[in-house]
Amino acid sequence: MYRKVIAPSVLAASLLLVIPASAAGSVQGAPGIGDGYYPESGNGGYDVSHYDLRLQYQPKTDLLEGTATLLTTAQQDLSRFNLDFGLKVSEVRVNGAKAKFATSGAHELEVTPAQPLQKGKQATVVVKYAGKPSEFKIDGWSAWQRTPDGGIAAQEPDSAVWWFPSNDHPLDKATFDVSVNVPDGTQAISNGVLQSQTSKLGWTRYNWRSNKPQATYLATLAIGKFDITTDKTASGLPILNAYSRDLGDNAGAARASVERTGEVAEWLESVFGPYPFNALGGYVPNVPTGFALETQTRPFYSPRQFSAGANVSVVVHELAHQWYGDSVSVDNWKDIWINEGFARYSQWLWSEKEGEGTAQELAQWAYDTRPAEDPFWQVKPGDPGAENQFHGAVYDRGAIAVQALRNEVGDEKFFRILKGWPTERAYGNGKVGDFVRYAEKISEKPLAQLFETWLYTPGKPASFGPAAVKPGARSLQAPAGPAVEPKSWKKIAATNSIHDH
Repeated sequence: MYRKVIAPSVLAASLLLVIPASAAGSVQGAPGIGDGYYPESGNGGYDVSHYDLRLQYQPKTDLLEGTATLLTTAQQDLSRFNLDFGLKVSEVRVNGAKAKFATSGAHELEVTPAQPLQKGKQATVVVKYAGKPSEFKIDGWSAWQRTPDGGIAAQEPDSAVWWFPSNDHPLDKATFDVSVNVPDGTQAISNGVLQSQTSKLGWTRYNWRSNKPQATYLATLAIGKFDITTDKTASGLPILNAYSRDLGDNAGAARASVERTGEVAEWLESVFGPYPFNALGGYVPNVPTGFALETQTRPFYSPRQFSAGANVSVVVHELAHQWYGDSVSVDNWKDIWINEGFARYSQWLWSEKEGEGTAQELAQWAYDTRPAEDPFWQVKPGDPGAENQFHGAVYDRGAIAVQALRNEVGDEKFFRILKGWPTERAYGNGKVGDFVRYAEKISEKPLAQLFETWLYTPGKPASFGPAAVKPGARSLQAPAGPAVEPKSWKKIAATNSIHDH
């Protein structure tokens, strides 16, 4: 809080109360960043540029102890600001001075610094905490998964509140240093590149660095006993993959899929442009869930993704997100199509490359096999609603929209758009409308109606292709005969639960 100062020289005149201007005009930061789907996600009034997380975890008890240092810049004069966090906090310091703190809501940590933060000025926030992440619940649910030998943080739209305090929304990206101390014989895996590994008195510390802006939900932590493989791409990027040692019957299929990470990433560079980050890889822990997640540089895969055998398509999906979703992130969660429509379409392009069905054939099959009365067609991929954020329509109807764009503008301009968007927006955010305007600029064609039809209009469009029209209108596309199921369809459909969080 600010200090009140009484000036003796003017006491007789007015007993003037002198208050620093920055304090007098300061306000409390908003408890949410303004997302329509998740009003409590993120916070207002400041921006985080870097997280330094120094952690210690005991697998036997699930006890996580941490000191998080956040480098922030106030975007307005702040008398108080919020962080998103769920574990028990013992101390908060702002610019070295102890700050008052309290909790509210499901995961709000309210911080009142000793001196208000000034707009445009950098501030250092240090939070000391401890707790058992698996015991913290929001509406009876936890994003932290315990494993037989450790714990995992990987979830969407958020997982950060279970293991570090943050401004938990994709609009506020930051770089990360994650340092984790675990008992000898246990490993700690996070995003980016392993900087160092040291052992002392029965504990081993792993220091990871992710040096490009990263959304908080894309930060991951995996602690357990893993078999680790390392390699490099042709361009020298380090690859690190990790597999729990107790994956059972799924172990072989998991390795046969994830070990192709380098090959898939090199192919994706031909589609989306240069890989945007400093490392590659993936990890498969022993968890009962069935989803996968595009955690930055090191996607998370559930063993169940490989229960029917190797599935490189899921690797294609998560790696495609490194461009569409990670480097270019959603502006608000309603823009989820920018992530999922293109990641699903990348699976279709991989099928095309492998000779197992073209993207056009897959789009046609997805269109033909769902009758008009199917509720699938009532979901609007461009704004599906929080309850339908990971609905199959966001993936398949969303990918049909991408193919409709390709049909409309032609391959040359289409692939210019696919590469240009993540280049122009690298390490930033984007709205669906931003993408539509970008596609119109590159193609030099009006595309608003095409996207209105496929992304925002409930009901099955009367046709699909360059002449796709609104539901109920006369089809302008001549029937092409009965569709034939593409060879890759079932393999891709097996990943439909990919984000069933």
